[in-house]
Amino acid sequence: MNTKNTLRLGLARAAAGLMLLATAPWALAVNSLPGGPAVNQLDLHPPVTKIAEQQQWLHNVMLIICVLIFIGVFGVMFYSILKHRKSLGAKPAHFHESVAVEIAWTVVPFIIVIAMGAMATKAVVAQKDTSNADLTIKATGYQWKWGYDYLKGEGEGIKFLSTLDVAHREMSDAGKPAGDDYLLKVDNPLVVPVNRKIRIVTTADDVIHAWMVPAFGVKQDAIPGFVRDTWFRAEKTGDFYGQCAELCGKEHAYMPIHVKVLSQTDYAAWVDVQKKKMAAAADDPTKVWKLEDLIARGEKVYAANCAVCHRPDGKGAGPIKPLDGSAIVLDADKGKQLAVVLGGAANGAMPSWKQLSDTELAAVVTYTKNHWSNNTGQLVQPAEVVAARK
Repeated sequence: MNTKNTLRLGLARAAAGLMLLATAPWALAVNSLPGGPAVNQLDLHPPVTKIAEQQQWLHNVMLIICVLIFIGVFGVMFYSILKHRKSLGAKPAHFHESVAVEIAWTVVPFIIVIAMGAMATKAVVAQKDTSNADLTIKATGYQWKWGYDYLKGEGEGIKFLSTLDVAHREMSDAGKPAGDDYLLKVDNPLVVPVNRKIRIVTTADDVIHAWMVPAFGVKQDAIPGFVRDTWFRAEKTGDFYGQCAELCGKEHAYMPIHVKVLSQTDYAAWVDVQKKKMAAAADDPTKVWKLEDLIARGEKVYAANCAVCHRPDGKGAGPIKPLDGSAIVLDADKGKQLAVVLGGAANGAMPSWKQLSDTELAAVVTYTKNHWSNNTGQLVQPAEVVAARK
C-alpha cells in the first residue's frame, strides 16, 4: 500500500471514529443547567441572593484594581528596561536614596489595601449575621450524603437524608454520563421558601465536609464535633445546585447539594406532605415484624441509601464489596452485619448508617439477607438493632 492510500485509510478511520464518538449516547451536547454549572462558564454563578451579588461586585472591583496595579507596575518596569538600556547610550544614575519614592511606595499600597479591606468588610460581616432567621436547618455531612434537620421555623421536626440519585451513580460506573444535571441529582433535595432568611447550621459525622451553593454565595465547612453556621435568602424560586467543597474521601464527587426554592404557598404544602409522611413512617422499635413486611420495607431503604454504592443487583463495583453472596450477610450471627452498618468498616470506606432508624436498619439488613441469591430466611427485628446500638 502506497503512502497516499495509507493516508486516505487513516483519515477515513479517524472520520469514522469521530462519527462514532458523536453518535454515542454519552456524547450528546450538554446544556447549561439553570441554578447550576453553565457550558463554558468563566464568571461566577448568576447570583440569587444579596450576599452573592456583593461577592460578585467585590470580585469584579478587586480584579480591576489588580489589573490596574499589574499594568502600572509592569508598564513602568518595561518602559525603564526599553528606554534606558545600554544600547541606547543610557548612563546609570548615581544616587543614595529617595525619601519621596520610599514614602510613595509605602503609603500608596497601604491606602489601596485599606480601601480594599473596607469594601470587603461589609460583605464579610453580613455573611456571618445569622440572627433573626425565619428557618433554621442543620446540614450534617456524612460519607457521602447530606442529612437535613429542620430545627426551627415552619417545618420544624422534618428530617431526611439527601443522596445522589442511583441512576447517576450507575452512569458514572459505566462511564456514560448523560443529562445536564449529571452527578447533581439527588433523591431528596433541601426545600426552602423564597424571600425567607434561612440559617444553615453545619456539622459532620465523620470527616470534614463543606456545604456550598455558589448561586447563594454560601460555603461553610462542616467539621465533626463543631457547629458552624451560615445563611442565605433566595430571591428567586427554582432549583439550585452545589457540592461538597472539601475533599472528604473517595466518594467526594458523589456528594451533591440540591436546594429547591419554592413560593411560600408551595412550601407550606410541601411541609404538610412531609409531616404526614413522618407520621405514617413513625415506627415503634418494640414492634415485631413479619419477614415479608421487613423485606418490602428494606427494599425501599436499600434503594434510597445503599444501591448507590453496592448497586441494585448487590454486586458492588470496584472496591465496593458485593452483598450478594457476602460471607457477613450470609453468616448466622446477625451481630456481625449489624456491627458493620452501625459502625462502618474498612476505615470509613463503608460509612456508618446509625442515622437511620432502628426499623429501617432492621429492614435493610433483613432485605439483604433474603434477596438476590441470599436466601437465608433470617430476620432482624428493630429491638435487635436497639440492643446492638448499646
